Amino acid sequence: MRGPLGPVIGRYPSSDGSTQVGGIIRHNRKCRDVAFLVFFIAFWVAMIVNSSFGFNRGNPLRLTFGLDYKGNVCGDKHANPGLRQLKLRYWMNPNQVYQSGLKDSQFNLANARSICLLDCPTPSDDSLNWVCDYPEGDIRISTEDWIDRYYDYFEFLTPEMRNTSLQLQGPCYPVIFPSVNVYWSCQFIARSSNMSLRHWQQMGGVKINEDIVIDRSIHRSINARSSVLKRYMADIGKSWPVLIVCGGFLPLFLSVVWLLLIRHFVAAMPWITVALFNILIISVTMFYYLKAGWIGNDAISSIIGEHDPYTHVYGRELDHIRAVAVLMTFIMVVSILASIAIIRRIIMATSVLKVAAKVIGEVQALIIFPVIPYAILAVFYMFWLSAALHLFSSGQVVQNNCDSNCCSYNLALKKVNCDQCCGYSVHYTPHIAVAVFFHLFGCYWATQFIIACSATVIAGSVASYYWARGETSPEVPFLPVFSSMKRLIRYSLGSIALGSLVVSFVESIRFILESVRRKLKAVTSTPNGFFGKATFHSSQFLLRCIEWTLKSVNRNAYIMIAITGKSFCRASAIATELIFSNILRIGRVNVIGDVILSLGKLCVSLSSALFAFLMLDTHKYRSADNKISSPLFPVLVCWGLGYVVATLFFAVVEMSIDTIILSFCQDSEEHQGTAQYAPPLLIETLNDQNEMQRLTQGPN
Repeated sequence: MRGPLGPVIGRYPSSDGSTQVGGIIRHNRKCRDVAFLVFFIAFWVAMIVNSSFGFNRGNPLRLTFGLDYKGNVCGDKHANPGLRQLKLRYWMNPNQVYQSGLKDSQFNLANARSICLLDCPTPSDDSLNWVCDYPEGDIRISTEDWIDRYYDYFEFLTPEMRNTSLQLQGPCYPVIFPSVNVYWSCQFIARSSNMSLRHWQQMGGVKINEDIVIDRSIHRSINARSSVLKRYMADIGKSWPVLIVCGGFLPLFLSVVWLLLIRHFVAAMPWITVALFNILIISVTMFYYLKAGWIGNDAISSIIGEHDPYTHVYGRELDHIRAVAVLMTFIMVVSILASIAIIRRIIMATSVLKVAAKVIGEVQALIIFPVIPYAILAVFYMFWLSAALHLFSSGQVVQNNCDSNCCSYNLALKKVNCDQCCGYSVHYTPHIAVAVFFHLFGCYWATQFIIACSATVIAGSVASYYWARGETSPEVPFLPVFSSMKRLIRYSLGSIALGSLVVSFVESIRFILESVRRKLKAVTSTPNGFFGKATFHSSQFLLRCIEWTLKSVNRNAYIMIAITGKSFCRASAIATELIFSNILRIGRVNVIGDVILSLGKLCVSLSSALFAFLMLDTHKYRSADNKISSPLFPVLVCWGLGYVVATLFFAVVEMSIDTIILSFCQDSEEHQGTAQYAPPLLIETLNDQNEMQRLTQGPN
């Protein structure tokens, strides 16, 4: 059994009967877990190096736009020629596109000749339109003139160039098929223009294949998993104003309002929270139905700009948003039923929240303290998101190594070139995947670290209030929040680094094992063979162990760090023993309060998601350069950011309740069941002696 904490907190009589003085929470501490603080700093140095690699090698334009036949990224103003206005990728040679769509063909669409244009070309009704290479060599017109001529300088070609163009070897290629802008690539529609095809045949052009394969080849490339993932990442970058408003300012405002309402209308807040939660989750689910096309006619479209209303192009994003809509339906039903089940216990939550409401009113600056970690996280997230977009696009543009016939006329060399005519691709090496995973882990660890620091500061502030017998003691500092911050920064940052690392590491392992378990389950519902069964059951056992560990390493350890100044492991052991010794006391008082607080966080995050839907539904994000492929990722990011911000601010209530309860149990344990340091304010909030007896003695 551990000894009393008297030498650390409160004022205890010495051996001669006199009262020891020296402060409510003594300051003669020492630095704990220094090695992990050094490791945390080293990790951040590695994060900066990792991010600098992304900033040096990455180009977020690659997430949205394709590459041309020179390896330039469409829309890149630094390319040669400058492509700032030319953002659409168009495949010039229809036979190459057709060949890439054949089942047994070795020709890849990435090797088909592509160019960056301002808009998708359309066939002429009375002549033959051409799309020619960027002007250079003997073609002495500017890029602006080339654009004004609709990319056509066929009349300036020499007889040799005209002959190679009729062989589909350039530098000019006929526009035979109509096309539409699908995610900044010109999607062919396998419906050739009869007039253009007749002109082509009359000029002696080679045969052009008109099969529907030409449509499917481009469509398959646009809807590849890697292409969809890139578009999702690009959506996050395009919607940064939405992230700032709905993921930053809105949850900040709503969280502060919620805390103020808890402070002044504590009796009504549990009822308001439950009702608002149900309304918000139904509203968000309906928005998913709307974008899935199950309600109304506002389903997401993969086509950008004006187009024939009878032209429909399938996008994988629609399947994803429909899957999320189904998931949200299940979550909505379960949540509504659960909220109905806890209605009879909301009165108990009201009495618990009164404790926090009283403490918030007495401990100065506590309600505004979360603005500090909020500002730190806001700066961090802006840096992290920018680095993530660059890391995700940090592959190297390399020319493909193809064995197919891709001969094309080179204006600079003034001849047909068959040696270096393959297309370009962005090559991602394995170390880029490691860098991205490292970056994601760094985000989670940093978030957990900031949240843990905030929780520890709040716990130290509330502990000062409790062990000083409430607001009547002159020993509580004028601003206990800043005194608690000083103790944290000076002594306990290493312990916080260790605690947040444990949570991040265990959560990462749990995520990996869950992914392995799902893959095994996808192969067969009941794994056959000894190895399959052993792997399946081992992963299940490890998941349970990890879940138990996560429950043990919780905010109560940070409370004991704030109170005792112990290392993370020692504080965790003290908190765990104290919890198990008083499990019925803490459980009866705190569980329903935690449920209401969790619903409050979800209300803030669901509000962020709902307003994100509304902002993304405006014209700005449905057309032109800022069109997003799907609101799915931006909404989920706003949802997550809203939850993190709410966690920072709601920690004021959570940590106030937990710190008061743990301090009360510790006080009772060290004084034979009678709390000596419980302030009159706490006793008043508990309302009567019977509730006090139930807390201190538990059930008979």
